[in-house]
Amino acid sequence: MSAGTLQRVQVPGEPGPARRSRPRRVARRLGALVAVSVALGVVVLGVGWAHTPSVDDAAARVAAHLAENDAPALQVEPAPAFVQALLATEDAGFASHPGVSPTGAVRAFWGLLSGTDQGGSTLVQQLAKNLYLDGENGPVQKAEAVLLALELDATYSKDDVLRMYLDNGYYGHGFVGLTAATEGYFGVSPDQLSWAQSTLLAGLFQAPTAYDPLVHPDLAAQRQAHVLDRLVDEGVLSRDQADTIAAEDWGLVRS
Repeated sequence: MSAGTLQRVQVPGEPGPARRSRPRRVARRLGALVAVSVALGVVVLGVGWAHTPSVDDAAARVAAHLAENDAPALQVEPAPAFVQALLATEDAGFASHPGVSPTGAVRAFWGLLSGTDQGGSTLVQQLAKNLYLDGENGPVQKAEAVLLALELDATYSKDDVLRMYLDNGYYGHGFVGLTAATEGYFGVSPDQLSWAQSTLLAGLFQAPTAYDPLVHPDLAAQRQAHVLDRLVDEGVLSRDQADTIAAEDWGLVRS
């Protein structure tokens, strides 16, 4: 045996080298995989951030969208009931997160790697998608929406982001923007919405055409029930209050 070999000759009767247990080997390999994934994520984030377009024109894009649809901009503060219902349903952590939730960012990154839709978009990510990604919702677009959402949150106040989201939203029945929706559905301005109207309207964002209360009132009522459940879960309403609101008339304007 040559002197340069790495293999050591075992003396008869001498105990062999200790072997690592299988759980320890698996743990080390998983740790290495996590470290590589994190490093790759940092690289992707850095490269993506460098190529992410500026969001300085976000408000101008919203204004152009309203003008294109001949829709009025929001001029008053929306009813607190509506804001609470919207955030409880769409993004309960809106006031505290930096545009994305940690778990949502991980899901978006995993969606990019796996080619699957992982869901979990925040309100800011939804705004980014609609303003800059033509509403596309594939795994790559979700990853881009994470970067854009971080930039939107860093550039604008929470109130400004929420206002843009409400103005840019589609509420079904041809209504673009919150003002057009409240006037079109209920004949009132956004600051006059009741709890029943607020919880109905907040439920439309997921599928505004499917939940159009003038066309599909039964589906709209089911979606409103989900919004009320979320408000109960968040401690905004009691179960009795939610049940009372669910029984109230929406006050729809019928042509």
